[in-house]
Amino acid sequence: MQTHTYPSKLLERAVEELAKLPGIGNRTALRLALHLLRQPQADVEQFLTAIGEMKTNIHFCSVCHNISDTDICSICSSPSRDKTTICVVETIKDVMSIENTMQYKGVYHVLGGVINPMEGIGPNDLTINSLVERLSTSEVNEVIMALSATTEGDTTNFFIYKKIKNFPVMVTTLARGVAFGNELEYTDEVTLGRALLNRVRFDNSFSVE
Repeated sequence: MQTHTYPSKLLERAVEELAKLPGIGNRTALRLALHLLRQPQADVEQFLTAIGEMKTNIHFCSVCHNISDTDICSICSSPSRDKTTICVVETIKDVMSIENTMQYKGVYHVLGGVINPMEGIGPNDLTINSLVERLSTSEVNEVIMALSATTEGDTTNFFIYKKIKNFPVMVTTLARGVAFGNELEYTDEVTLGRALLNRVRFDNSFSVE
């Protein structure tokens, strides 16, 4: 592992903090820190202000748990969205991926992850109870399970299906145009759009009782 001798403790501290970001190693962190050092003070302050305001003022939608500038996100509050169709996704990035397909006009429910005992993530760590509450208090016709085609995603799909199967809603899942093991974030928009449009009934796609 390569180590660096820094001419400044302040630079070293900045590199250490930048290297905590996902996908950023020490070499990239050093390059970013030196880039920021060369920028005008006003630009750096604007950058820091934007990050600080995002952390301090951003909201999580009280309905779907997507990020928002207000208590209810723009998708949930839009009169043009179909409130009778809920697309269940793992992360906020999945909402962005599906929105980019321009093939979906319903609303979302962000779980905040998937069931993964190896990482200590159980059903109670996700927003599954909030989804059940939405179904009991709102008029919903369809729930689309749009989780990644992984073992953890399928486990979460099945758990949620067992929780909601007695509600008068149709439960569907993405067509398997999304390759097994893929996460929605890395699926191209055309493939994801087709998988969404060609979704199938959940109880016909898996062996459930």
